Amino acid sequence: MASNLAVRLRRVFSNPARICFVWFRMTAGISVLATPVRFSAETLAREVKFEVASIVFTALNKAELVALVFFLIVIRVSGAAARWWAVAGLLVLIVMAQSVFLLPELAARADMIVRGLEPPPSWVHGAYSTLELTKLAILFVTGVVALGWERNTN
Repeated sequence: MASNLAVRLRRVFSNPARICFVWFRMTAGISVLATPVRFSAETLAREVKFEVASIVFTALNKAELVALVFFLIVIRVSGAAARWWAVAGLLVLIVMAQSVFLLPELAARADMIVRGLEPPPSWVHGAYSTLELTKLAILFVTGVVALGWERNTN
């Protein structure tokens, strides 16, 4: 039993594909599926939609920070850091831009709407969405490529 667990753990830490696909599913599920559905619900007040979205995206951001750290650990432990440094760098830049600059601004704008105010036009939501789609593409392609390398080495 212990050797089976050791084999499974070694396999998880030897390739970033698994963390890429878990992270992809988590982010796509919230950003691409749940959020548009929530905002299409006619019976929810606009203020409630924005308050819930702010809470959900704050939680998603924390989960993505954990996923990013786990991804960095996996690529380091796997011995393939040189192969994945560019991908890791892009993911760090995207997640940090979202965490430090964009999400606080979006949360402040959502808070204005919850208080009954109308925020001025802004580019922030478009930038966040563009980075989110870019991150999803990076995660998916990285996962597929990493799975291909795993199959080629076995």
